Amino acid sequence: MNSELSNVNKNTLLVTGGAGFIGSALIRQLINETDFTVINIDKLTYAGNLESLSEIDASPNYHFEQADICDAEAMDRIFTQYQPSAMMHLAAESHVDRSIDGPADFVQTNVVGTYILLEAARKYWKTLSADDAEKFRFHHISTDEVYGTLGETGLFTETTPYQPNSPYSATKAGSDHLVRAWHHTYGLPVLMTNCSNNYGPYQFPEKLIPVVINNALAGKPLPIYGKGENIRDWLYVDDHARALRLVLAEGKLCESYNVGGFNEHTNLEVVQLICQILDELLPDSPHRPHKNLIEFVTDRPGHDARYAIDASKIERELGWKPQETFATGLRKTVQWYLDNRKWCENVMDGSYQQQRLGLGDNK
Repeated sequence: MNSELSNVNKNTLLVTGGAGFIGSALIRQLINETDFTVINIDKLTYAGNLESLSEIDASPNYHFEQADICDAEAMDRIFTQYQPSAMMHLAAESHVDRSIDGPADFVQTNVVGTYILLEAARKYWKTLSADDAEKFRFHHISTDEVYGTLGETGLFTETTPYQPNSPYSATKAGSDHLVRAWHHTYGLPVLMTNCSNNYGPYQFPEKLIPVVINNALAGKPLPIYGKGENIRDWLYVDDHARALRLVLAEGKLCESYNVGGFNEHTNLEVVQLICQILDELLPDSPHRPHKNLIEFVTDRPGHDARYAIDASKIERELGWKPQETFATGLRKTVQWYLDNRKWCENVMDGSYQQQRLGLGDNK
């Protein structure tokens, strides 16, 4: 893996959080399908895993910088060294349950870290030629959870008022507001996207879908909050990565784009479908039918009832639509976890051992 560039490539992207779930999917696409040089900036916290990038690690267009986005000196150095044409900011603390148990880390990374990145980007941007400054973009990737919760009908649009209900979503809302303010106050050229629930290969096993798959393989209970009635709009991670690339290339300055999968399902429906797929793919499993492992557990505090994205703007203006249905994407995801149990084992050997989080007792 190279640590320095001998010649600055004006097709250079800084990607924060590139060892995470969405960031690694984005970088794999960028390296495999484009001529971009990608600089991956990641602190390598519990959710960062360089194994997710092993297939492109040797590429001359890929460079890794282990650094904290809250380290202003490091961010200034990286901008100066690599002279990027754009930044894609995905680094974030992103798990709602963890934000309930330890909100301070979320404030530090999501709010303070974004502020430091914005200032580093602004300082760098002001040194560019007029032509390069006009082309530069700071692309901020966020979540639909900033909008709060929906009733039985309706969809989140780009103009939905923010109403975050967890420490995680509140800090992401704060970072969104900072990005918008740095454009309107200082002129920094920004783009913003808010996505629905991602799923797919390489997802850290604290999220619903990998938890269910891994527990089912081990014959452990499949925990579902409450009655499993909470609804999410599910987006396959590679579809999301394609959307991010399109917004960076063609999105309008300071515009926000919602990215959704057009796949609303209750948590119970998701778990039941995973069980059906596992029953089919593992006919000799001693745990069939896997739905018998389902166990309803106490709901977490402030659990939003329903999220659903209206992604018509990005479809209408940029021509993006997801390539995967939930059925095809989920089958690919389950098969990937079956084929990559070693990756899961390596992750599980770390700080997360599927303990229950988000009960608000700080234990």
